[in-house]
Amino acid sequence: MKTSELLTTLQQHPDHHLQYILPDGGMIPIHAHITEVGRVDKTFLDCGATVRKISTLSLQAWVADDVDHRFTAGKLGLIIDRASSIIGADDLPVEIEYEDGLISQFPVERIASSNEALLFHLGTKHTDCLAKEICLPPEKEDDGDSCCSGTGCC
Repeated sequence: MKTSELLTTLQQHPDHHLQYILPDGGMIPIHAHITEVGRVDKTFLDCGATVRKISTLSLQAWVADDVDHRFTAGKLGLIIDRASSIIGADDLPVEIEYEDGLISQFPVERIASSNEALLFHLGTKHTDCLAKEICLPPEKEDDGDSCCSGTGCC
C-alpha cells in the first residue's frame, strides 16, 4: 500500500478505530497507538556493487497500559499531514513498525473497513540477493549420471 491510498482510506473513515492484523493472523492489541510517523530512507550497496535506495513511510505502533485508548483514522491522518514536510511528496510504501519481543517492520498489504474499524492487513518482508546474475554460480549441465541428477542442485 502506498501513502496516497492510506490517506484516502483514512479520510473516508475518520471515526474508525485502527486494528492491525499480523501476517500469522494474530492482532496487535486494539489499544495500540501510533507514536512515530516518518520517512525512512535506506541507501545501500548490494552484493553486485550497485547502489540502491529504498524509501518507506514508517508508522510505529506502540502498546501502553491504557487499554481504553483507541486511535482513530482521523487522528492518524492529521499526524501524517503534520509530518508532510518530513515525508515529502513521494508516494511511499507504508510499513508498520511493531515490537513484540523483537522490533519488526510489516508492509501494509491492504486495509479493509469493518463496522467501526479499519483493519490493516500486514505482510512480511524477506531478504534477497539483488544481484543473482552476478553472485550465484551458473547451473551446471546435468549428464544424468550424478547423484543429484535432475534436481538442479549441482
